Amino acid sequence: MATDPATLLQILFWGLYAGCIYILLATGVNLIFGVMKTVNFAHGTLLMLGAYVTLSFFLATGVNPYLLLALTIPVLLLVGVAVERLAFRPVLGSHKLNEIFLSIGLIYVFENGVAIIWGSDYQSLRSPFESVVIDLGVFSLPLDYLIIIGATAVILVGLFVLLRRTRLGLALRATSQNRKAAMLSGINVERMDMIAFGLGAALAGAAGTLWAVSGQVFDPYMGSVPAVKAFAIVILGGLGSIPGAILGGLFYGVAESAATYTLGGAWKDAISFVVLIAVLVLRPTGLFGERGE
Repeated sequence: MATDPATLLQILFWGLYAGCIYILLATGVNLIFGVMKTVNFAHGTLLMLGAYVTLSFFLATGVNPYLLLALTIPVLLLVGVAVERLAFRPVLGSHKLNEIFLSIGLIYVFENGVAIIWGSDYQSLRSPFESVVIDLGVFSLPLDYLIIIGATAVILVGLFVLLRRTRLGLALRATSQNRKAAMLSGINVERMDMIAFGLGAALAGAAGTLWAVSGQVFDPYMGSVPAVKAFAIVILGGLGSIPGAILGGLFYGVAESAATYTLGGAWKDAISFVVLIAVLVLRPTGLFGERGE
């Protein structure tokens, strides 16, 4: 199928925009796994909760939805801290099946809790810039794409500074590399678990805000598909690798965009499974994962 340069650029930018939401979600998964060695299958419901929290703040204040990131992120951070303390802390270190079934149970708790509070109907939140486009000559680019890409970049830079330039980040990385050594050096690893889970939930909340502001509809049961995509990206980039999550998310977003254009909308969600199967067959450890001996 012949495609002109303008269409290719549109596919690329749509993929980058979509990939940004998946990057935030997948980075949260990797951050939690890197520190706690726990896979939270309920992570997609935190994105859904972030969308509803943003909607509630918007209805209450009327503030530009993008600015509501400053409110949604702290709320989801506190939710993540509460989930780690009340749910995952008691079972951490026990059989992995306990953690798996716990996270699956949390999916139903969050979904039904949100349905009770906000209702089960589809909701949407429109960006104030939805009709604004930037003319780049060969094609027009929605302003929302640039804002979402820019907001994601700012959040990721902030996370990088936190992990690489602060004592807290050093403690988180030490706990991720060797929990026993970190504990012996005086680091409170349980506190690091709590902070890592909170940060992971905050990233999912940011993804939920951008999901809502981008104009996509959401309901209490929409978290499963983004979660599957996030885990596909995590496997693609390598479990526990934040750079892998970023590059994997960008690759996945562009792949989804290209598949939608060439194969039709039915492949928009299916491509995550195609990517997942291909990576598991060709390189099970992911792009940035270590090969086994």
